[in-house]
Order: sequence, then C-alpha cells, then structure tokens
Amino acid sequence: MAVAGKLALVAIVDPNEAHRQQIGTALMSLYRVQGYSDGNHAQPGIKVAQPDILLIDDAAGPGDGFALAKTIRRNSALAAMPIIMVARGSEEKVRQASQAAGADGYLTKPYRRSALLKCITGMLNKKVEEKWDNLPETQKKALKGTVEIFNNISDVIATGEPLPFGMVSDACSPLVDAVNNNDFKSILNGVKDHDNYSYAHSMRVATLLSLFGHAAGIHGKDQQVLASGGLLHDAGKISIPHEVLNKPGRLDEAEFAVMRSHVTHTISFLEACSDIPKPVTIIAAQHHEKIDGTGYPNGLKGSDLNELARMAAIVDVFSALTDRRVYKPPMDPEVALALMSDQMRSHLDQHFLALFKVMLLDAVL
Repeated sequence: MAVAGKLALVAIVDPNEAHRQQIGTALMSLYRVQGYSDGNHAQPGIKVAQPDILLIDDAAGPGDGFALAKTIRRNSALAAMPIIMVARGSEEKVRQASQAAGADGYLTKPYRRSALLKCITGMLNKKVEEKWDNLPETQKKALKGTVEIFNNISDVIATGEPLPFGMVSDACSPLVDAVNNNDFKSILNGVKDHDNYSYAHSMRVATLLSLFGHAAGIHGKDQQVLASGGLLHDAGKISIPHEVLNKPGRLDEAEFAVMRSHVTHTISFLEACSDIPKPVTIIAAQHHEKIDGTGYPNGLKGSDLNELARMAAIVDVFSALTDRRVYKPPMDPEVALALMSDQMRSHLDQHFLALFKVMLLDAVL
C-alpha cells in the first residue's frame, strides 16, 4: 500500500505488452506503476508490493481476467485490494461481469485516458474519505461537506447552473468551528493523501486562510466568507486539462497561458452565482496578482490589490510550496517561509507575511 506522502502504486495485469506500456505511459507522471503479463506472475508480486489499485484486463490469464479477479478475492492476503476490470463489450455486460467477479470498478474498451484517471482517482479517494469516518464530528463534517461541494462544482460548470452560496457557506461552517477551537490539524492531515489535488490544495487554503483571518481579528460571517473564498479560489482549474494541471516538468508558454486561464474560468463560474459575496470573487480574481504588478490576470499592483487578496496570495503560495505534487516533494514550512521572505519580497505583502509567520508559529502546524 502507498506510504503517506508517496505516489500511489497501480499494478497492471495485461498479456499485451504494448497495452501495458501504453497504460504505464499514461499513468507514470501521476502514479508508480508495475506491470504483469498474467495472474501467475501478478499474484506473488502484488502480495509483496500491495498496490493501491489493481487494473486487470479481461484477457489476462489463467482463464480470463474475471476469473483472476475472483481468485484474488478468495486470497485472504489480497481480498481487500481495489480492482478495476478492463474489458470489451457493452457497458451493461462489462458492469455485470465485473460486479460478479468482485471488482470495485470497470472500464469498457476503448476508453480515454481521462476516463482511466477518473476511475483510479475516484477509487483512491474513496479509501482516503472512508478514514474520515473515524474523525470527531466537526472535522468529519468539514471534510465530507467540502468534498461534496467540490464534486458538485464540475457538474454545475458543465450545466451552467449556479451553485448556491448557502451550500458552500454551510459546508465551510464546521471548518471555521474547528479553526476557532484550534482543532483543525486532522482536517489538514485528512486531505494530505487525497488524489484530487485541486480539492486538497483548496481545502488547505480554506483552512489556513480562515486561521489567518481569525488571527487578524476576522470573525463570524466574515471569517466564513474567507474560508469559502479559499475553497472556491481555484474552482476554474476543473476546466484545465489534466496533462497541463499535473505536468511533471516546467510548463511551456502555451501551457502556462492555459494554466493562467483558470482565473478567468473561476470568475465566470462565480459571477454566474448571483449570491456569491464580493470578497469571494475578489480572492479568486486577485490571488495571483503581485505587489510589483507582475502577476496575472490584470497586472494589478500596490494599492490596487485588495487586502483579502493579499492574504489569500500568501496562503496560496505557502500551500503550493508545502503541498506534495506528482513532480515535487513537499517543502518544509520553514524553508517555504524563508523563500517567500527572501525571493518574493516584491510579490507578497511583507506586513501580512510577517503576521502569517507569527500565526503559523502559534499554530505549530
């Protein structure tokens, strides 16, 4: 099984070497990958490696892939391993056969890379989210409520329907309660290994921005708005292609232009929601702006930058630096703060950065 902070391991059982290589190439920037030609090779290997996801092709022997899945389910050392079946046939036929074999999910051939990633991500996140049930009620509600909101965002963006702000505010209410009671660390730990990076990052920003607001004397509904702004600040990233959002190397000029467009997508989404408070939109619109005017999307500088957006920019940068990504390990908080002070003096509000440092010391993250 994956160790906390490490990339998840996906094992592929497929007799076609070219298929294994294609799937491995599609996944290698996001996950660790192991390949096996059949069940006889796979079973001893996965017993040792304990992969987080097992992807079985229906042609995998002995017998076929469905028989292999049943065999794995009968093995006490492997029975709990999440299995995704990959098969050719009608949706209903593959679904029924996969279910009968004890698989947790399925893909029908041919399938897109995006469908494969969605299936794997959903299964990994289910494992993470099930652990939330063991948390105290406030922390559990904070995580379950916000992930439900985040899952709904893609649907409302696709349909053009507005997202009622009351739902967002209600979901963030337990988060604010946990922050005010200085009992929020289990929330941050709860999203650490979540496979939806945009959600995990947004939840960290929402938590730390709420904490920052609390330290700065922002309370009540205003603090809840601040937390909501953190949760929604990157909502437009849902519109960014997976290969750009999770590219392991440096983005080229065209890719960076696509990445920057997430701000415009976020604003369009928020403006379609008539009851979204103005501060939430401001946080989304300005959190990539910089004090010296070199930020985006509008190159605002100095006094043109809203104070809440200045706070959000600090939290966003700190979270990005200390987040684990597919292309980098998390940076130590002290190293991140030093970098923000030394190399980003012209980008970030140094007065708020000093307050943020004191807040983190008090919080002992």
